[in-house]
Amino acid sequence: MDNIDHIEVLGLIAACLTTYAFLPQVYKTWKTKDVSAFSLPTFSLFFIGIAFWLIYGIYKESISMILANTITLMSSFALLVFIYKYRNR
Repeated sequence: MDNIDHIEVLGLIAACLTTYAFLPQVYKTWKTKDVSAFSLPTFSLFFIGIAFWLIYGIYKESISMILANTITLMSSFALLVFIYKYRNR
């Protein structure tokens, strides 16, 4: 393995940890339908930022960035749907 491969392994570990850390929030929100703690403008910016990170990862051909940001984009999209659906119930 050369230095780039070691960096990509580090990226994959980081991707797994940060992506996995986000999933319980999605599950909890789905189960409780409580979206009161979410700021729609902030979370919308987060979603757009993740989309740009995914595009960047594709451009850089970084599997760790592509995997992490694809999963996080889908998860954050689910949370945005929950926010719209359960807000002001």
